[in-house]
Amino acid sequence: MADPIFYEPLLNVTVGQIADLANGVLVDSSLANRPVTRLASLADAGPDALVFIDGKKNAQNLEGLKAAGVLCTDEVKPSIPKNVAIIVTRHPQQDFAAIGRALYPRAVNAHLWSGDETGISPHAIIDPTAEIEAGVTIEPGVIIGKAVSIGAGTVIAANVVIGNGCKIGRDCYIAPSCSVQYAFLGNRVLLHPGVRIGQDGFGYVPGKAGLDKMPQLGRVIIQDNVEIGANTTVDRGALADTVIGEGTKIDNLVQIAHNVRIGRHCVIAAQCGISGSVVLGDMTMLGGSVGIKDHVNIGSRVEIAAASGVMNDIPDGERWAGAPAQPFKQWFREIASVRAMSRTKKESSSDE
Repeated sequence: MADPIFYEPLLNVTVGQIADLANGVLVDSSLANRPVTRLASLADAGPDALVFIDGKKNAQNLEGLKAAGVLCTDEVKPSIPKNVAIIVTRHPQQDFAAIGRALYPRAVNAHLWSGDETGISPHAIIDPTAEIEAGVTIEPGVIIGKAVSIGAGTVIAANVVIGNGCKIGRDCYIAPSCSVQYAFLGNRVLLHPGVRIGQDGFGYVPGKAGLDKMPQLGRVIIQDNVEIGANTTVDRGALADTVIGEGTKIDNLVQIAHNVRIGRHCVIAAQCGISGSVVLGDMTMLGGSVGIKDHVNIGSRVEIAAASGVMNDIPDGERWAGAPAQPFKQWFREIASVRAMSRTKKESSSDE
C-alpha cells in the first residue's frame, strides 16, 4: 500500500490519462474521467485504485473486484466486472510499473534522508583535495577522503564513508551507512543502505604460525546503471580487479568475492555467494541463495535456479538447478526418478 505519509503521488490522474500513459485502449470511454488516487494489488483494491492483471491464470474469481480501473490483456477482458474501467494493453505489468514510476518518482529515484536541503552539509568531513562537481548533495556525517572525485547530480546520504582516491560518477545515489574504498563507480550507480564496496578479499596462505594474509591489491570497478541491494558486499580484487558490468541488478545480502567479473545486465537475487575469480557472462540470472565455487566460468544468458550449488563451468544459454547444479532437464529427471522410487517403495510396503 502506498501510504501518503511516505509516498505522495506527483499527479492526480483519471482513467483516461492512465490509458494514454500506458498507450492502452479504454474499453468504455464514458469512464475516462473517473479519478485514480492510488495503485494497489488485487487484494487491496478499492473504488479509487488502479490494478493490473497479467495472464488468464490470475483472472479467476474477479466477480467482487472493486477498482477504478484495471490494466489487462484482451483475453482477460471478459473476466472483469462491468463497473470497473478496463484498459487493454499488451504488457499490463510493465505498463503498471511505468505508471507507478510516473506517479511516484520518489519511490524509485534518489531521495534525501535527513531533510529536503541539497548541497553540502557543514556536518560532513571532506578532505580539501576532493573534487566535487556542482549539484552534488552530501548529507551530515559523511566522510570523504583524499583525492576523491564525485560527479554532478550525485547524492551521498548520511554517514557514508568514501575512501581515498575513489571516483564516483554522475547522478549516483549512495544510501546511508555505505562504505566505498579502492573503487571506481560509473554514472547512475545506486547503492542501497549498508553496502560495502572494496574491502579485503578473503585471501590467506599457509605460514609458519598459521594463516598469513595475502595482500589484496586490486580495485572494484562498477559500470553505469548498476544497482546493489542493502548489506551486499563486494570485495576488491587480489591482483586483478573485481568488475560489475553495466546495468546489472544485485539484490540484498549478496557476497561477491575478490576478482569476480560479472557481465552486463545480470540479475542476482538475495543471499547468493559468488566465490573468488568467478566469471559471469552477460544477462545471466541467479536465483536466491545460489552458491558458486571459485574459478568457475558461467556463460551469457544462463539461468540458475534458487539454492543451487554450482561446481562446474556452464555454457551459454543453459538452465541449471540442484546441488550440485546440473542441467535443468537432467536435474528434473533425477528428481522424478527419486519420487517414483519412493512411491514404489510405499506401494511395496503396503502390499506386505
